[in-house]
Amino acid sequence: MSFFKRIFGWMSAETNAALDSLEDPIKMTDQGIRELKGDLDKSLQGLAQVKAISIRTRKEYEQHKQAAADWERKAVLLLQKANAGQLDTAEADRLATEALSKKEQAVAAAQTHEKMVTQNESQVTKMEQNVQRLKSQISQWENEAKTLKARAKVSEASSKINKQLASIDSGSTVAMLERMKNKVEEQEALAESYGDIADANVSIDEEINKAIGPGSGTSSLALDQLKEKMRLGAGESASNTTDSTSSTASAPQEESELDKLKNQLKNDQ
Repeated sequence: MSFFKRIFGWMSAETNAALDSLEDPIKMTDQGIRELKGDLDKSLQGLAQVKAISIRTRKEYEQHKQAAADWERKAVLLLQKANAGQLDTAEADRLATEALSKKEQAVAAAQTHEKMVTQNESQVTKMEQNVQRLKSQISQWENEAKTLKARAKVSEASSKINKQLASIDSGSTVAMLERMKNKVEEQEALAESYGDIADANVSIDEEINKAIGPGSGTSSLALDQLKEKMRLGAGESASNTTDSTSSTASAPQEESELDKLKNQLKNDQ
């Protein structure tokens, strides 16, 4: 028996823990306020009914009180007529006695209704106090619920912002920027490697032209060589007219292309 009690207690504890984890405090608070408003509506209906009974009872009390005064006035009129000889004395006494009896009945009814009026008014006063207290409590809880909802939203937003700033989430913006940075660095390194390969494939002609620089191409060099040949041709024709024998006896040694280019550069300077 003790074993089954322990099992039942364990199951109850687990069930309550599961329910607590599933409950949303904000939703539960809203539900509680809605239930209180339902109770308030019922209390207002009950208060209206009790007030109606109290009003009706007070009217009946006033009616019985007025009836007692009327019966007493009628008894007095009967006796006055008997004294004036307008009505038989015995008949006047009998009618006056009946009128006084009706008065006593009206007085008794008025007293009963007066007690009922007192009780009903006391009950109305208590119910009005309870209704007012319930209204005040509902208003207070609604204000507290609004404040707690606002605080919950602020705390949730702050938690998200702090989580992003702390880079707790692997898919956060910081992580994506880091991956983008690595990708760009890989592309830059690849572009640099292709540039090195392209520089290794440059021909000797391109290296020479690059070293000479702009404005010193093949066309300019050919023009300078043509000018030099024209100048040398003019000098040779002059020496041939003066001394043809000396030129045939000892011919000058032919210069290499490199020596001609060097002499040309000296003359240009």
